[in-house]
Amino acid sequence: MATLKEQLWDPVAGFGVTFRTMFRKVVTEQYPFEKKPTAPRFHGRHQLNRWPDGLEKCIGCELCAWACPADAIYVEGASNSDDTGDGSGRFSPGERYGRVYQINYLRCILCGLCIEACPTRALTMTNEYELADNNRADLIYEKQDLLAPLLPGMEQPPHPMRLGNDEGDYYRGTTRAPGGDE
Repeated sequence: MATLKEQLWDPVAGFGVTFRTMFRKVVTEQYPFEKKPTAPRFHGRHQLNRWPDGLEKCIGCELCAWACPADAIYVEGASNSDDTGDGSGRFSPGERYGRVYQINYLRCILCGLCIEACPTRALTMTNEYELADNNRADLIYEKQDLLAPLLPGMEQPPHPMRLGNDEGDYYRGTTRAPGGDE
């Protein structure tokens, strides 16, 4: 049975912790209003990159989908064609492009294995980490949600290759004007 001294001392000792921390500087972060920068190599939301002329780097090989341990990526490739006037055209410099590209962030574990599997560096990860939503359907990102924005000087695909005569010029980085000499 507890003594009278213990019965009186225990509440005072308990409040001692409260009184010691009451006047310390607050360490609470005001997250939505004040955002801390992430580490440079942080794995966040994915991004499908473009070549400097606006063509997509994705060649629809589906290696990223095969490498994904969570089965969060769906890719459907299609063949590129030269513009024949029917609205079809070239979306990437290669023979194929990713016609359908989806990443399900309800399943994605942000491991980065898809990035390592990509042969053209079409898929990279940004520092964006705010992937919460109130609707499950909005967490399945489509191709238009993942594509990098068009920068000045880029043209919205489909269009002919602007940086060289063949896809080898793109992949090697030897850019030249179409029809020009090296």
